[in-house]
Amino acid sequence: SRRRMAQEARSLLRCRRAGIPAPVVYFVDYVTNSIFLEDIVDSITVQDHIYSVQKSGDDTSGLQKLAEKMGELLARMHDEDIIHGDLTTANLLLRPPTEKLDLVLIDFGLSFISGLPEDKGVDLYVLEKAFISTHPDTETMFQALLKTYAATSKKSGPVIKKLDEVRLRGRKRSMIG
Repeated sequence: SRRRMAQEARSLLRCRRAGIPAPVVYFVDYVTNSIFLEDIVDSITVQDHIYSVQKSGDDTSGLQKLAEKMGELLARMHDEDIIHGDLTTANLLLRPPTEKLDLVLIDFGLSFISGLPEDKGVDLYVLEKAFISTHPDTETMFQALLKTYAATSKKSGPVIKKLDEVRLRGRKRSMIG
């Protein structure tokens, strides 16, 4: 919808103004409901990067560093009261060379602005669920992400508390079916 498209463009601009890496918005076409964005050349999704590191059998300690970088980026985004709405490892890009851990957030189609710890907690919960379902055996990676998030965000206390509450609600829901 037009409203969602405008919100996506606003969130991208808000990120960029705050120094949070996101694609440049070149043009918003309200006639065709299109947003023309910067192409993040030769990047790969964090999802594909994790897969390839796990598949290669190489040392996975680099993934901990990546998780910490993700935690820092998400803390900065949440401190700007930007809720992504669809945090997954497919919506984070790595610019080459991957060793530099140069992350870019993409796909703000479900984003909105909120200062509520609940919304930020749910954002992190969505990412945690995506991690568990997409990347088995990455629990330590998500823990590293959360630890860095908590250390970086000025408002992390209530957010982590809400994340715990959301987890409990999620478990109840999956038990009840």
